Amino acid sequence: MMWQDFVFMLGSGLSIVFLAPTLRDSSARVPLGTSLPSMGIGFIYSMTFFTLGMTFSATGAFAAGSMWSLIALFRSPQGISMKLVARENLALFVSDVQYWLARRRSDTTHAEQYAPFEHSPDQQQY
Repeated sequence: MMWQDFVFMLGSGLSIVFLAPTLRDSSARVPLGTSLPSMGIGFIYSMTFFTLGMTFSATGAFAAGSMWSLIALFRSPQGISMKLVARENLALFVSDVQYWLARRRSDTTHAEQYAPFEHSPDQQQY
């Protein structure tokens, strides 16, 4: 085992130790905007470490990603509900994507979305 594998494993282990109180505290509320990206990063690091042959680091990163997924599931402000895939939220997401694509295809510039600032004759311009 190379020493870097051991160091990364220790770092992931420490993050699990520091996250455990959050998971145990029933009044803790962690926004999904924090927990979901952290979960994704943990799992991506896990795959990356595994492909590099750093199995201890991969295991530690996977455990940290799993801890973040438990926090997202049990400690998000919405609770255990599956509001991320609710029909209304999915429809809102699809409508936002359609709006974004329509804006990308239009010939208007980004500057046209702002109101022009016009000076009145009694205002000084510096």
